[in-house]
Amino acid sequence: MGNKACRRYIVWILLIGVAGLILSAPCPAFAQSQAFPLPTIKIGVGEAKDTGEVSVLIQILFLLTILSLAPAILIMMTSFTRLIVVFSFLRQAIGTHQMPPNQIMIGLALFLTFFIMTPVWQNIRETALVPYMDKKISQSQAIDEALKPVRKFMLKQTREKDLALFIHLAKAPKPKNTEEIPTTVLLPAYMISELKTAFQIGFLLYIPFLVIDMVVSSVLLSMGMMMLPPMMLSLPLKLLLFVLVDGWYLVVGSMVKSFY
Repeated sequence: MGNKACRRYIVWILLIGVAGLILSAPCPAFAQSQAFPLPTIKIGVGEAKDTGEVSVLIQILFLLTILSLAPAILIMMTSFTRLIVVFSFLRQAIGTHQMPPNQIMIGLALFLTFFIMTPVWQNIRETALVPYMDKKISQSQAIDEALKPVRKFMLKQTREKDLALFIHLAKAPKPKNTEEIPTTVLLPAYMISELKTAFQIGFLLYIPFLVIDMVVSSVLLSMGMMMLPPMMLSLPLKLLLFVLVDGWYLVVGSMVKSFY
């Protein structure tokens, strides 16, 4: 019985091996009958058929460049910088270092930026984007028209002292009007003006909360409770004050009005 079983196993192994060889062999008929060929990807530089194809490729490259620079444009040429710095100062002044979270603070600053910059973007759409899509102006003219509302917004928020500083550093001639100010000079001047304004607002926000901290510390010291951290009492008082005066309404309303 043992020899018969071994013979059966050997026969089965041989049959399985032959079947595997048959199945693994390539079948020309099956290869020729395939209805869907395998795809491939080729990347290279070839000869364009006409000038229109070249212009489309340049436009796509320009769009990708704009998308890669979008975060920097959002931070440098809008109201986002002032908003996020003031919100950070407010959170530090109250003493809630992680509340609201960073995601909420950035989201609030972002949507307020969209709200503040909506008139500027509508002007860009009417004077630059729509005429360009209708092929009434060229691409370079569209860029120039799009920069005008943005430059007007930045010039309104930029101090003359900061503009003079960067004009002097760039060794550029003194401009006769605002149109002669280079954008490369206007951008850094606008940034430091926004930072200075944000720090001034942050200082004003610190004053009422600083008074509460000083009063609580003095009361605890006079009562001999030096082992009790003043933050344990001042934080609820500051939150209560902020809620009673409707702090978010006042802060957000004042911030938005500061741009008009």
